[in-house]
Formats: sequence, C-alpha cells, structure tokens
Amino acid sequence: MTPTHRNRLARETSPYLRQHQDNPVDWYPWGEEAFAAARERDVPLLLSVGYSTCHWCHVMAHESFENEQIAAFMNAHFVNVKIDREERPDVDGIYMSAVQAMTGAGGWPMTVFALPSGEPFYAGTYFPPQDMRGLPGFPRLLSSIAAAWREQREKLLGNAQAITAHLREQQPGGRGEAELPADFLERGVQNLQRVYDVRHGGFGGAPKFPAPTTLSFLLTQPGGAEMALDTLEKMGRGGIYDQLGGGWHRYSVDERWLVPHFEKMLYDNAQLARTLLQAYQLSHDASFLRLARETLAYLEREMLGPEGGFYSAQDADQEGIEGKFFVWTPQELEVLGRDAELVGQYYGVTEEGNFLDPHHPEFGRRSVLSVPRPLKVLAAERGEDTADLEHRVAQARQTLFELRRERAAPGTDDKVLTSWNGLALQAFAEAARVTGEAHYLEIARRNAAFVWDKLRDEGGGLRHTYKDGVARVRGLLEDQALYGLGLVALYQAGGDLAHLRWARELWQHVQANFWDEAAGLFYSTGGAAEPLLTRQAQAFDSAVMSDNAAAALLGMWMSRYFSEEVEGERLARRAVQTFSAEMLAAAGGFGGLWQAAAFLQAPHSEIALLGTPAERAALEAEVARHFLPFTALAPGEAGGELEVLHQRGGAGVAYVCLERVCDLPTSDLGVLAQQLARLSQPQES
Repeated sequence: MTPTHRNRLARETSPYLRQHQDNPVDWYPWGEEAFAAARERDVPLLLSVGYSTCHWCHVMAHESFENEQIAAFMNAHFVNVKIDREERPDVDGIYMSAVQAMTGAGGWPMTVFALPSGEPFYAGTYFPPQDMRGLPGFPRLLSSIAAAWREQREKLLGNAQAITAHLREQQPGGRGEAELPADFLERGVQNLQRVYDVRHGGFGGAPKFPAPTTLSFLLTQPGGAEMALDTLEKMGRGGIYDQLGGGWHRYSVDERWLVPHFEKMLYDNAQLARTLLQAYQLSHDASFLRLARETLAYLEREMLGPEGGFYSAQDADQEGIEGKFFVWTPQELEVLGRDAELVGQYYGVTEEGNFLDPHHPEFGRRSVLSVPRPLKVLAAERGEDTADLEHRVAQARQTLFELRRERAAPGTDDKVLTSWNGLALQAFAEAARVTGEAHYLEIARRNAAFVWDKLRDEGGGLRHTYKDGVARVRGLLEDQALYGLGLVALYQAGGDLAHLRWARELWQHVQANFWDEAAGLFYSTGGAAEPLLTRQAQAFDSAVMSDNAAAALLGMWMSRYFSEEVEGERLARRAVQTFSAEMLAAAGGFGGLWQAAAFLQAPHSEIALLGTPAERAALEAEVARHFLPFTALAPGEAGGELEVLHQRGGAGVAYVCLERVCDLPTSDLGVLAQQLARLSQPQES
C-alpha cells in the first residue's frame, strides 16, 4: 500500500531512518526540534535506537511501529525520536550505558524513555507486542510510562537525576602515571588463556564473536599466537564465514562458529581481513591468505561504492526471513549432479539441517554451509584423490555461488562511515603490501582520495558520515584515529608521503580536540561537539577497536615517523596506564589497547626502502614475508640517498635499524632476510 503521509525521517539520509519514514509513528530525528516539541507538549521523549541491518530492530518495527493503534498511542503521549546508532555512536553510547546501568545488559533495538532535556528515566531493548517470557508487552509499557508521567512525575524525575549522576560518575581517568608492570603483556595473555575455548577456538561460550582486535594482539605475543591461529582456522571452517561468497557474518549463535547471525558488517570484514594477513605473515599458512583474499573480494564486489567509499553493512534478513540468502537443502544441491553428495558432505548439508528461523518455521530447516572436516580428511574417508576432490568442490562452489546470485539479495546500508572506511583502507593497503598486488593499492588510494574530497571539514578533521553526496555529523575521535591508521598503512604500502603527512594532521587534530591531560585519556567527542549528557571516553572494544586504542596507536606511529611528535608515545602510554586495571580485569574486551601496550614495549625499529617502485619491489616483497607489526616502514624515492642507488646500478636499497642503530645498507635479498629475522624474532612463536 502506498503511504499517504511520510514522517520527518523522509528528509534524512540514513538508510535506517528512511526505513521508518512510512511508519504511522510521528518520528523525529535526533535534534533540538524533538526536544523543543517535548518541552512544549510537556511529554517525555521516547528514543528508539537501532541500525539498518539489525534483525530484532526489524521485528520490533513490524510488530509495533507499523501498528496503527500502538503508533497512535506513541504519538499522543510521547515525542518519538528514531536514532541510527551508526550515524550517532556518541548518542548511542550514552544511552547504552544507561540501559546497562538499569538492566545489567544491552543491545539493539534500544528503547529509552527520557525527560524533554534528554535525561533517561527508564530503558530496555526489544519489547514484544504482548507480554512474553518475562518482558512486558510494548503497549502495556507505554501505558504505564504515560500514567507515571501524569501521576508519579517526581519519581521519574528522581530516576532521571540518579541515572544521569551515575553516568557522569562512571567516567574513568585521573589515575596518575604509574608505570606498567614488567609482566603486563604476559598477564594479559594469561587472562585470555583462562577463557580460551580449547576445543572450538575463541573466548567464552555462545554467542561467540570474532574479536579481531584481541586476535591481532595475540599474534604479536609468543604465548598467544597459537590461540589466535587456531581460532582463525576454526572460524574459517565455520558458518560464520560465507563459504561461497567470502566475508564474515556478525557472530555465531553457538560456540562452534556454525550458525551465524547473518548480517555482514564492514568493520568485521575489514578488521578480520587485516588479522588474516597478519596470521599469514606469521605462519606462512596459505589458507589464511586465501581467507583474506576472499574477504577483500567480497568487500570489493558488494560493499565498494562507485565513488571509492565502502558501504556500512548488509542485512541479516531477506524477504523477511533471516539467512534465507545463505542456507541450503540437499535437494537444492542436486543441480550439481554426481557431485551433489560430495558437496553435501563437504559443506555439512543434511536433511535435518542446522538452522531454522523461529519467526518463519514454514520455511523449514536448512543448512548453513560450513566445513566440518578438511578436504584431505574427507578424501581419505571416501578413498578418493585429494586433488581431484579439491577441483570438483571448487567447480561446485562457483556453480552454487552463481545460483545463489539469483536469489533475493541482502539489503545494503549504503551510507559511508569514515571510521569504518579507515579500517577498510588499512586492510586493502596492507593487502597491497603483503601480496605486492597493485589492484589492492589502487582501491586504497581511491578510498583516500574520496575521503579527502568528500569528508574533510573546515577544522582540519573528518566528518563522520556520507550519503547521497552529503557529509554529515561532526567527526568523532574514531573517525580521525581509525582513518589516520589507515593512512599510515597506505603510506607503508605505497610510499606517498602525502598520506603520512595527512595522518599527522589528523593526529594533531586529535591532540588538540580530544585529549584530556588531567584524566589521561581521549574523549570520543571533540570539545566543540554538541553537548550531550556526558562526554564519554571509550576504551572497550565493542565490535570495533576502541577510539582510545586507535588514538594511542596513531600516536605511537607518529612518534616513530616524526621526531618532533614525541607527545605521541607519551599520550599512548598515559592512555594505557589509565585503563590498565580494566585491561587486566577483562582482557578480552581491550584488544586494541593491548596492541598499544605491545607497541610501547616493542623494540624501536625502522626500515627505509629507497628507490623507484620497480627498484623497491623485490626488497618490499622480502619485508612483507616477515611479521613486523610495530616496525616503521619508510618506502620512497626522494632524498640524498638516491646517489647511492645509482651507484648500486639501479637496484633499490634497504636500511634496517633497531634501537636507533642501523645495519649497513643492502640491496641483497639474502642479507636483508638475515637483518629482518633479527627484527621479527621477538614476535614469532
């Protein structure tokens, strides 16, 4: 049915907000217009926070926000505000802290009732349309809140005051500059070992999340690398990985990585691609490089926009059914002819299946593709040649992939987020450096050119989001810091000093606008940002590396590349010191800051690679064979050393330096390999 009226969200650029433009709910976007309306009408705010690929957000929207009666009650008794958590992570973070304080848990959709001034007094997540499993039905909850506003307002005001005071008291910082203990990294690894799942990999039980920042930290530690490699191998054989199209789903609902929540996020795929490249450098196991390549191919194919920016996410639901695009039955494999049984065995497709959408049981049980056992094991079971089976499975995989493309595809949230694009930039730049393939470098350079052209603001920083030709939302710390890290990786891969200088500009912007010297931390919002209930400082890695960790790492790189940027290392150390107690208490939640701590303790090492790109290529390939996560790489053509290059007959030359002492320059790959082995030895297990 064509709507006769669209609400205010029709004027927004966020795909999530636009999903609700035809609701009968009179939605407002976050902003002063909503607050003024609540003050004028003397009614509370109802804040509904979610994102476009959130399955339960869709469920609650269908059950409640599309319901004419429920919407009419909402409109009569509340000013209703719809918020895209990806567009406004600063707003989301504050109210998520409130939800966690009030309920002990959190998640999306998030439902918050607040005073017209924004202070929350009641909150939760998903509410069903009727009472169910201990949750009040949403209509009953609305009625209760409206009645309390009329009859018990003083109690609600007291709740709001207490919750807001609690949120403000929870801000960390001001702990001084106590030295980190000598065994700090070892204790972090030991804490992770205690919660490590020896059988399935990963940490803790179900649901199980990829935790790429923690895995990247563990790869740098002799006592942790095996945990990371084992986890990545088991994840790569699970249903959390899209076995046909490449790329990673959001998380696994079980402890075995088998059945995922099917949405695909840019941040998961970008971070995991980078972690896989690191795993390949450390182990030289080609399966990790294959997974990284397939993940990057997925991002290029389905998430890269025509202007060079990467989109945010793809939906978990297709035609209202979760995972419909990704699951299979044995009957659907019959198109493979004689190989149907083989492929069913290889990918674990059975009649009983392993997945059922509880909201659509009529769709039936189906199988999420996984690899229960390696191909060589299956070949031995069948008494067949491994190479022959590998060829047949590869052909079948392509056939199924093409067949799947005929299905209704997942919806794509095509807004561009600067911070997440920084993660993608880092992944493609590092892929270019590790593989030597120019195609990856071209994608990375296009992304940097796009962000330079479309997302810079007048204050020297970057805006947060871009959609339909419009950049919006004042840039957050995550935008400056994560994109700065991507630019460092791009310089290391391509040797263009302009990218490194831009990273330095972003670092200086971070220092000036986000650092608090007294507290010893970086705030998530800049000093000139819209005033919110609190000014948060994020150190915990949710799904993305925390912005304090990203800023600390960027500061470390700047201190390595620019001698005058000595503050970079000092501020990184302060940030790690500030959050050190939390890091030891919950090591799995602070992978980014653990990486910063490892960088702080790593030897001071640099490698200069001089010559034209062609002259440097062999030397860069040798460097890329070694896992050197904290070594400053400086490729380039310019400088007084060019005379040396000419004397060497046009060959590139490498200078390897450790603790500010340099080896003799060399163009010999064998000599360079020996020099690099000395650098990489502390990181290898």
